[in-house]
Amino acid sequence: MHEQNMTWTQNYLHDFKEGMGAFTEHMPEVAHKFNEFTEECFKAGEISEKDKQLMALGISIVAQDEYCMIYHTKGCVDQGATEKEILEACGVATAFGGGAALSQAVTLVQDAYTDLTTNIN
Repeated sequence: MHEQNMTWTQNYLHDFKEGMGAFTEHMPEVAHKFNEFTEECFKAGEISEKDKQLMALGISIVAQDEYCMIYHTKGCVDQGATEKEILEACGVATAFGGGAALSQAVTLVQDAYTDLTTNIN
């Protein structure tokens, strides 16, 4: 469901949240275990939360997963990553993913970063 007053990144994130909600209703144990596992994976340890978000962004670019690209771009922004750090992560992803990864980095990720950092609510 797309809301008129939401940015396009907020709409993507809203759609993901709604989808996870529906999945959770049908598969509560799986959803709970998945969320528990990923929360543990993204906690700061020897690697900071910001660096983990940058890693996840790079992986999502190579995997061509648009929802995860937007979700982890937001995670990078939320953890204080700079535009340059995000673009460096995109550069590493393109070293592995080639042109397909680069096309996502120069469009979707850059657009999401701009949207998330200029439309602060």
